[in-house]
Amino acid sequence: MEGVPDTEYVQAQLSQFEELTGAKVNIEVLNYALMHEKLVPQLTAAEGSGSYDLIVVDNYWVAEFNRAGWLLALDDRIASSETVQVDQYLPSMMEMVGTYQGKTYMLPFYNYAMALVYRNDLFTDPTIQQEYKEQFGKDIALPTSIPEYLELAKFMTRDTDGNGTVDFYGASMQGLRPDPTAMEFLNYLYSMGGTMYDLEGNVTLTQEVGVAALDAYVEAMKTSAPPGSPSYGFDEAFAIVAQGDAFSYVTYNWMVPVLDDPEKSEVVGKMKVTAVPGGIGLLGGWGWAIPKSSPNPDAAWAFIEWVESFNVAKERALLGGAPTRADVFQDADVLAKYPHYSDVEKIVADSIMFPMQSRAPQIVEVLGRVISETIAGSITSEEAIQQLITEAENLADK
Repeated sequence: MEGVPDTEYVQAQLSQFEELTGAKVNIEVLNYALMHEKLVPQLTAAEGSGSYDLIVVDNYWVAEFNRAGWLLALDDRIASSETVQVDQYLPSMMEMVGTYQGKTYMLPFYNYAMALVYRNDLFTDPTIQQEYKEQFGKDIALPTSIPEYLELAKFMTRDTDGNGTVDFYGASMQGLRPDPTAMEFLNYLYSMGGTMYDLEGNVTLTQEVGVAALDAYVEAMKTSAPPGSPSYGFDEAFAIVAQGDAFSYVTYNWMVPVLDDPEKSEVVGKMKVTAVPGGIGLLGGWGWAIPKSSPNPDAAWAFIEWVESFNVAKERALLGGAPTRADVFQDADVLAKYPHYSDVEKIVADSIMFPMQSRAPQIVEVLGRVISETIAGSITSEEAIQQLITEAENLADK
């Protein structure tokens, strides 16, 4: 499992399952960059001879793993289960990390739909509101489009101590290739009306929308983000926000509880979340799956039944986890602690997942390369999008 908050919440719950069943659960936590290469040799092992009883699958890998025949179908187990309630998962999550070509191979674990996280204390500050109105002749408002976001982010970028150097940024960004910048850019593309592929696997990206989205992304990077942003990954971009040096951050919706943790953040109680400007962001998520190489598939299923039961999923949400079930999102106790989850539920429902392609990791590599080269100025946005279209067609499942 990846070393993220939702994994930590599962680890905190393990003793319950172990006391209930007498089983001992060992979780291997890895950096994301190492997970795929560590999983594949085990997934290709003979039936029952792998090292992992149970795995979590990133949505990037769903088509690859299923086309290769590495995962067990769960439909019969679900049909006979008294605890698994498939109809409680948001449809967008089941479509992404649940079903594949009519069969259920996973149950959604947590979502990482991307959203706009912003400093509400600054957004509602009367001095800033007056300054904005004097400059633009209108009241400040949450941006409803990418161009509006660029305007607001640039406005918020400033020299706060008067020494002639910008020290506060309108946007914290992660330009590291391939995954961080690819995921961030897709929010711009989707919100501006673009997509990469249709459901049949045909490339739908157009030069016009692609160039406009990439130009907007590069503009945000150059006018509103810290100078080091082209090489920032998740940790660096998070640190800028957590130490109070940025107004906004297009990031995972589950960052709000983390930014409200006084041990990790200096902006406790100041952050709010809304949809990516334009209303459509990138949907991401992980699903529980049992590989065909699992030595103990029945024990793995028993764990899935427990970890995805309503009470256990609700407990994770109360710890700050990122729900996938409607009944957890709408639970009174959960909403009392995290009122913004009502907005997050809609964000998860409306977001667009990464293309369901078996060579998704290679597509991410191409995205990361052309975006990074455009930011560096070694190619134009027109050249970048043409390369992306050509390589996306070459990598598409036929």
